[in-house]
Amino acid sequence: MLPKIFILAVLVLILASLFSALALMFRKEGQKNKMVQALTVRVALSIGLFLMLLAGFYFGIIPQNGLK
Repeated sequence: MLPKIFILAVLVLILASLFSALALMFRKEGQKNKMVQALTVRVALSIGLFLMLLAGFYFGIIPQNGLK
């Protein structure tokens, strides 16, 4: 149950960062640096989630059949 909650929480954070960057894109020119930071956070969270999923499969936390 805990892996499911963790995965969903990270996915929500990824989406929040993506929509934050979208909102910053439509603001004034001075916000471009914050938009780049938001997109950097999104990419870092995505890579981190991918690596955590790989580690979960490798160490047997997530079975080959998937989470049920």
